[in-house]
Amino acid sequence: MPTPQNPEREPSSRPVKESHTSLTARMNTLRDLRKSPTFRFFGLAFLAYMVWSVAYEQVLKPQTTLDEVVIEHMVSSTEVAFEAIGWPVGTYPQPASHRDRVGVAGHAGVQIGAPCDGVALFALFAIFILAFPGPILRKAWFIPAGIALLHLANVVRVIVLARIQATSPEWLEFNHDYTFTVLIYGLVFALWYLWTAMGRKTLQATKA
Repeated sequence: MPTPQNPEREPSSRPVKESHTSLTARMNTLRDLRKSPTFRFFGLAFLAYMVWSVAYEQVLKPQTTLDEVVIEHMVSSTEVAFEAIGWPVGTYPQPASHRDRVGVAGHAGVQIGAPCDGVALFALFAIFILAFPGPILRKAWFIPAGIALLHLANVVRVIVLARIQATSPEWLEFNHDYTFTVLIYGLVFALWYLWTAMGRKTLQATKA
């Protein structure tokens, strides 16, 4: 008697359907991520920083006197502060284009280079505010005000460092590399936090 043959089973389409469903879910997640404010913020900030870096290195730094103007203002502001306090202002050999060294008379003083003039920090601060959601008119005054405050803090930094160089030069490097780095960047983060706090208050007032 012949043995009955089992009919061949058709291959199941379930794995294919599950794979398609998983791919669709991932695409939807990616689409939602791209629409999120967080993704938009980081994307805009990264793009703006790349544009700034190229513009600064290729145009502003070699073809303009932006750094020189900022450094000259820092030197002159420090000298004014010295005279107001009553500290004698030193005289130093200076570049032909601008002055970059300032200090107490009779001492070596401190030299201000482009990495320390705050211009890159101004750009970083402004990029964050521009990329973060908020009213354009508020950004129009908050960015200049923040840059002015950061510049003032940098001038105070130079005043204190020049005085440290005159009285305790062994502490100059530590305060330059650590103390004021923490303080200046702490101020930047404080301004960023203030901006986000203002944005939250605006959002709550809109929903109310």
